[in-house]
Amino acid sequence: MPNQTLIIGCGYIGLPLALYLQSQGHEITGWVHSEVSAESLKAQPFHRLVVGSVASPGVWDQALPAYDVVIHCASSRRGGVAAYEEVFLRGVAMMNAHQPRARRLFVSSTSVYGQTKGEVVTEESESEPVTDTGRILRVAELAALVEGAMVVRSAGIYGPERGVLWEKFRRGEAVIEGDGLRWINQIHQRDLVGALAHLISHGEPGQIYNACDDMPVTQLDFYTWCAEQLHKPLPPHGAVNPNRKRGLTNKRVSNAKLRGTGWVPGYPSFREGLAAAG
Repeated sequence: MPNQTLIIGCGYIGLPLALYLQSQGHEITGWVHSEVSAESLKAQPFHRLVVGSVASPGVWDQALPAYDVVIHCASSRRGGVAAYEEVFLRGVAMMNAHQPRARRLFVSSTSVYGQTKGEVVTEESESEPVTDTGRILRVAELAALVEGAMVVRSAGIYGPERGVLWEKFRRGEAVIEGDGLRWINQIHQRDLVGALAHLISHGEPGQIYNACDDMPVTQLDFYTWCAEQLHKPLPPHGAVNPNRKRGLTNKRVSNAKLRGTGWVPGYPSFREGLAAAG
């Protein structure tokens, strides 16, 4: 029998993951938050679509079967504290309670690392987020880990039709903050999808894995490359913005543990990833 797989959140990561796993023989149930999202996915080869809040016991109780694999990769939909509590804190609690025997993965963020001095961070490094949303995410991680789920801490995601820094540069809106030496950690959409699919078979329950490419880059080096590629001048220097939603950090995230499972990124740095996107 094919693996019965539930993917919570079928957006930029969840949809290509669903399509890939379906091609590998998984029978996919997708979970989306709204009827509008469900309507947009009607043409996709889902076995079933569940619609509603991942924090709702009533939706979970709608005779969902026992799954072999559950992947929670829903986003907060750009929401604040309330959305983080709903999607991540209560969503993980519901996943643990209703699918305790499944192989579970929870997609978190490297923003839970609060380091600010350019340190190399691994899964063993201190993770004390400085923002309310980051702290909620960390509590959700702990809830997942204690019940045997894997936690995948994703760096900033870019890829087809998505690349915040690149697009800011193209539009002439980029600013080099301070000296530009703050480190940026990224991962291509396809590499995060590949990492999640890989960990279904090769990850260990109750473990954390950092998902990022091989080469963190400073903001200055990133924009220098963009300028060379587009034959444009460097952006102006400006003040550091301390008011980021997930906090102002400066660290180099290591992917050595994930690589140790046999995963290899197709795009080892942003240079290959952005070049492939044209």
